[in-house]
Amino acid sequence: MKPKSSYTIWFSQRTGSSLLFRGLQSTGVAGHPWEWLTEPDPHQFSMKDIQSMWQKGTTPNGVFGLKMTPYNLDSWIGSFRNTFQLGNEVTRTKVWEEVFPACKHIYMTRRNKIRLAVSWWRAIVSGEWHRRHGSKPDRRDFEDQYNFDAINHLLVDCVFREAAMEAFFAEERIVPMTIVYEDFIQNYEETILAVLAFLQVPTDSVQVADPFFDPIADDITENWVQRFRKERQAGWQNIAW
Repeated sequence: MKPKSSYTIWFSQRTGSSLLFRGLQSTGVAGHPWEWLTEPDPHQFSMKDIQSMWQKGTTPNGVFGLKMTPYNLDSWIGSFRNTFQLGNEVTRTKVWEEVFPACKHIYMTRRNKIRLAVSWWRAIVSGEWHRRHGSKPDRRDFEDQYNFDAINHLLVDCVFREAAMEAFFAEERIVPMTIVYEDFIQNYEETILAVLAFLQVPTDSVQVADPFFDPIADDITENWVQRFRKERQAGWQNIAW
C-alpha cells in the first residue's frame, strides 16, 4: 500500500545520516529510512519493486523514510517518470513525489568539509565506516595511508553532491530541514524529536533510543586534517585556515 506521507534524507558521506536513520527508526513512528535506491538498478526497477519498497520502509502509521545521495539521481527520475508515465514537463521534484507522497526533505551537511573528506578517506582505508556504541576502537596502524589526492578528490566530491541537492530543491523552491552534523552530535535526542515535529508526527509517547554509533575520529584523523590543511594551502598568499 502506498504510504500516507514520506521523507527523504539527502546526504553526502560522513554527515551523520546513518546516526539519524537509526535514531528515527528507533522511534517506531518514522518509517525505516534505509538507502532503498542505492543497490538496485534504476533501469530494472518496476512498480512491483516500488510497492515492495513501500512495504519495507513504512511504519504502521503510514510514514515512509528514505536515505538518498544524489549519485545516479537522474537515472532514478527517468525510471520513475517512465513507470508513472509522466511527461518531461513534470519537474524532477514532482516526479519524486509520485513515488514518495507528501514528501518532506531533510538536508544533511557538515560545516567543516575538510574534516568530512578526511573522515571519508579514513573510512575507506580502515574499512571502519561505523562503530557500534560500546565497541572497542580498531587499533590497526594505517596512518601511512594518508593520501593528499584522495582527500582532495573527496573534498570536491562532497561539494558537488551538495550542489546537486541544492539544484534539486531549487526546482520547486523547496526549503528542506537542514541538519548540521556538528550540531546534531551535540544535540542528538533533540534533533530526532525536531525531525518528528518537522514530519508532523506526534511525539507525546515517543522514546528515542541512545545513539547507535560512537564517534570514530582519533589522533590519526586529526593528524591528517592538519596535514591536509597545510598542504592544500601551500604557496597561498592568503591562508584561510
